Amino acid sequence: MDDALARIAAALERLAPNAAATPDLEAHPAYRWDGKTLVPIEGFEPIDYALLTGIDAQKEACLENTRRLARGHAAHDILLWGARGTGKSATVAACVGQVQKEGLPLAMVEIATDDLRSLATLFSLLRAARRPIILYIDDLGFDGDFGADARALRSLLQGGASARGSHVRLYATSNRRHIVPRSMGEQDDPINPRDVVDDRMALSDRFGLSLGFHALDQDAYVAIVRRYAARYELDVDPLAAIQWATQRGSRSGRVAWQYVVELAGRAGITLDR
Repeated sequence: MDDALARIAAALERLAPNAAATPDLEAHPAYRWDGKTLVPIEGFEPIDYALLTGIDAQKEACLENTRRLARGHAAHDILLWGARGTGKSATVAACVGQVQKEGLPLAMVEIATDDLRSLATLFSLLRAARRPIILYIDDLGFDGDFGADARALRSLLQGGASARGSHVRLYATSNRRHIVPRSMGEQDDPINPRDVVDDRMALSDRFGLSLGFHALDQDAYVAIVRRYAARYELDVDPLAAIQWATQRGSRSGRVAWQYVVELAGRAGITLDR
């Protein structure tokens, strides 16, 4: 009987996953949370802050808030919202990179929207960190009803320092200003319509700083192309750059960078990002 129990115990031990070691939160500039453990992001090389063009007010506000956090001062959670490809994600990464270049202690932890239910576990790990941390959620949004995930995130944000520590702030990007979809059907809800609207807007209201990113006009788009191209000493034909954007049906910083990649490829040049 003892031998049988020993074999069963050994088998269960083999089946049980080993507890993942928490990495040193002082050792890397950025990490990724997979719902269970923190994994260092290899080769974290965000775009140069100085290259961000056409979004001066937004990037300056984000950088100033990030510096405050890194210096141990009061800082906001930030929602960066607006049209796709307008520089929301690039702004977050560039501000983190700029502050790190300045020698201030700061790390970024990226979390996917699919892992939001594990935020409480993540916060418990981050509370032990000695340096300030930006928790970054890209493309945050909730389709349909304002569900459990959105309410859980709202509750964690409302909890403030008691939930995550004053050294952790949330930066999220979203295509929607209020994160959740809005519709005329809100007015048909049997509950007070104002209550329905307030419930849907309550999550975005938890962010102390809301930065809007808007579609570019033609001049701003060409200016971004010129700024990127000048970095790599590439010649730019504005009409060709505009045609490139027209073919893609969008003028954005992302499309501008893709055009510069095309120019560099034609010239046989390797880019550094």
